[in-house]
Amino acid sequence: MNEPTFEGLSLAEIEEINAEISHYPDKAAISIEALKIVQKHRRWISDECLVAIAELLETSPAQLEAVATFYNLIYRQPVGKTVIHYCDSVTCWMLGSDQIKERLCRHLNVELGEISTDGEYTILPIVCLGACDHAPVAMVGDQLRLDLGENAVNEIFGR
Repeated sequence: MNEPTFEGLSLAEIEEINAEISHYPDKAAISIEALKIVQKHRRWISDECLVAIAELLETSPAQLEAVATFYNLIYRQPVGKTVIHYCDSVTCWMLGSDQIKERLCRHLNVELGEISTDGEYTILPIVCLGACDHAPVAMVGDQLRLDLGENAVNEIFGR
Protein backbone atom coordinates (compact mmCIF):
# COMPACT_ATOMS: atom_id res chain seq x y z
CA MET A 1 0.00 0.00 0.00
CA ASN A 2 1.38 3.40 -0.98
CA GLU A 3 1.72 5.97 1.77
CA PRO A 4 0.45 9.47 0.91
CA THR A 5 3.22 11.95 0.08
CA PHE A 6 1.38 15.17 0.91
CA GLU A 7 3.05 16.78 -2.08
CA GLY A 8 4.21 20.29 -1.30
CA LEU A 9 5.39 19.59 2.25
CA SER A 10 8.91 18.62 3.28
CA LEU A 11 9.58 15.48 5.29
CA ALA A 12 10.58 17.65 8.27
CA GLU A 13 7.27 19.55 8.10
CA ILE A 14 5.28 16.32 7.88
CA GLU A 15 7.17 14.83 10.84
CA GLU A 16 6.60 17.93 12.98
CA ILE A 17 2.90 18.01 12.12
CA ASN A 18 2.54 14.27 12.81
CA ALA A 19 4.23 14.76 16.20
CA GLU A 20 1.56 17.35 17.05
CA ILE A 21 -1.25 15.15 15.70
CA SER A 22 -0.23 12.42 18.13
CA HIS A 23 -1.32 14.63 21.05
CA TYR A 24 -4.92 15.13 19.87
CA PRO A 25 -7.83 12.81 19.12
CA ASP A 26 -8.93 14.97 16.15
CA LYS A 27 -6.40 15.94 13.47
CA ALA A 28 -8.24 19.16 12.60
CA ALA A 29 -7.63 20.37 16.16
CA ILE A 30 -4.05 21.19 15.23
CA SER A 31 -4.91 23.30 12.19
CA ILE A 32 -3.29 26.45 13.57
CA GLU A 33 -0.25 24.58 14.84
CA ALA A 34 0.22 22.83 11.47
CA LEU A 35 0.04 26.17 9.66
CA LYS A 36 2.57 27.65 12.10
CA ILE A 37 4.93 24.71 11.55
CA VAL A 38 4.95 25.14 7.79
CA GLN A 39 5.22 28.92 8.11
CA LYS A 40 8.24 28.48 10.39
CA HIS A 41 9.98 26.65 7.56
CA ARG A 42 8.80 28.82 4.64
CA ARG A 43 7.73 32.17 6.19
CA TRP A 44 4.29 31.93 4.53
CA ILE A 45 1.63 29.43 3.47
CA SER A 46 1.29 28.93 -0.29
CA ASP A 47 -1.87 27.49 -1.84
CA GLU A 48 0.02 24.27 -2.54
CA CYS A 49 1.07 23.96 1.10
CA LEU A 50 -2.43 24.75 2.33
CA VAL A 51 -3.86 21.92 0.22
CA ALA A 52 -1.16 19.51 1.43
CA ILE A 53 -1.75 20.44 5.09
CA ALA A 54 -5.51 20.00 4.63
CA GLU A 55 -4.90 16.55 3.13
CA LEU A 56 -2.62 15.59 6.02
CA LEU A 57 -5.18 16.80 8.57
CA GLU A 58 -8.05 15.15 6.66
CA THR A 59 -9.96 18.39 6.37
CA SER A 60 -10.99 20.48 3.38
CA PRO A 61 -8.76 23.21 1.99
CA ALA A 62 -11.69 25.63 2.42
CA GLN A 63 -11.90 24.89 6.16
CA LEU A 64 -8.15 25.32 6.57
CA GLU A 65 -8.24 28.53 4.52
CA ALA A 66 -10.89 29.88 6.91
CA VAL A 67 -8.55 29.20 9.82
CA ALA A 68 -5.52 30.63 8.01
CA THR A 69 -7.25 33.86 7.04
CA PHE A 70 -8.84 34.36 10.46
CA TYR A 71 -5.48 34.53 12.25
CA ASN A 72 -3.49 37.57 11.19
CA LEU A 73 -0.16 35.96 12.12
CA ILE A 74 -0.56 33.31 9.41
CA TYR A 75 0.75 34.78 6.18
CA ARG A 76 -0.88 33.75 2.90
CA GLN A 77 1.47 35.94 0.85
CA PRO A 78 5.29 35.99 0.88
CA VAL A 79 6.82 38.16 3.62
CA GLY A 80 10.31 39.29 4.55
CA LYS A 81 12.48 37.48 7.09
CA THR A 82 11.24 39.89 9.77
CA VAL A 83 7.66 41.10 9.83
CA ILE A 84 7.02 44.42 11.55
CA HIS A 85 3.44 44.61 12.80
CA TYR A 86 2.49 48.12 13.77
CA CYS A 87 -0.58 48.32 15.97
CA ASP A 88 -3.39 50.30 14.38
CA SER A 89 -5.93 49.97 17.19
CA VAL A 90 -7.69 53.12 18.37
CA THR A 91 -5.28 53.84 21.21
CA CYS A 92 -2.15 53.43 19.07
CA TRP A 93 -3.74 55.37 16.23
CA MET A 94 -4.59 58.27 18.59
CA LEU A 95 -0.99 58.30 19.80
CA GLY A 96 0.67 58.33 16.38
CA SER A 97 0.83 54.85 14.87
CA ASP A 98 0.05 56.29 11.40
CA GLN A 99 3.16 58.48 11.57
CA ILE A 100 5.23 55.50 12.70
CA LYS A 101 3.89 53.44 9.79
CA GLU A 102 4.78 56.24 7.37
CA ARG A 103 8.32 56.56 8.76
CA LEU A 104 8.89 52.80 8.62
CA CYS A 105 7.60 52.54 5.05
CA ARG A 106 9.73 55.50 3.99
CA HIS A 107 12.83 54.11 5.75
CA LEU A 108 12.46 50.69 4.08
CA ASN A 109 11.15 52.15 0.80
CA VAL A 110 8.13 49.81 0.83
CA GLU A 111 4.36 49.98 0.91
CA LEU A 112 2.38 47.92 3.43
CA GLY A 113 2.66 44.21 2.68
CA GLU A 114 5.65 44.57 0.37
CA ILE A 115 9.01 42.92 0.99
CA SER A 116 12.03 45.22 1.26
CA THR A 117 14.52 44.87 -1.59
CA ASP A 118 16.97 43.00 0.65
CA GLY A 119 14.24 40.48 1.55
CA GLU A 120 14.54 41.33 5.24
CA TYR A 121 11.34 43.22 6.14
CA THR A 122 7.62 43.43 5.57
CA ILE A 123 5.39 45.95 7.36
CA LEU A 124 1.82 44.92 8.23
CA PRO A 125 -0.90 46.42 10.41
CA ILE A 126 -2.26 44.43 13.30
CA VAL A 127 -5.48 45.12 15.18
CA CYS A 128 -4.10 45.09 18.72
CA LEU A 129 -0.96 43.96 20.50
CA GLY A 130 -2.48 44.30 23.96
CA ALA A 131 -0.11 46.96 25.24
CA CYS A 132 -2.36 50.01 25.09
CA ASP A 133 -0.75 51.47 28.21
CA HIS A 134 2.50 51.74 26.20
CA ALA A 135 1.03 52.95 22.89
CA PRO A 136 2.03 53.24 20.19
CA VAL A 137 3.57 49.79 19.89
CA ALA A 138 4.90 47.45 17.24
CA MET A 139 5.96 43.83 17.08
CA VAL A 140 9.29 43.40 15.30
CA GLY A 141 9.61 39.70 14.58
CA ASP A 142 8.68 38.30 17.97
CA GLN A 143 9.88 41.30 19.97
CA LEU A 144 7.37 43.84 21.29
CA ARG A 145 8.51 47.48 21.03
CA LEU A 146 6.74 49.85 23.41
CA ASP A 147 6.22 53.61 23.69
CA LEU A 148 7.38 54.33 20.14
CA GLY A 149 7.78 57.96 19.31
CA GLU A 150 9.31 60.20 16.67
CA ASN A 151 12.50 58.14 16.77
CA ALA A 152 10.68 54.84 16.15
CA VAL A 153 12.84 53.98 13.15
CA ASN A 154 15.98 54.43 15.24
CA GLU A 155 14.41 52.53 18.13
CA ILE A 156 13.47 49.62 15.88
CA PHE A 157 16.61 49.45 13.75
CA GLY A 158 19.06 50.41 16.51
CA ARG A 159 20.45 53.52 14.85
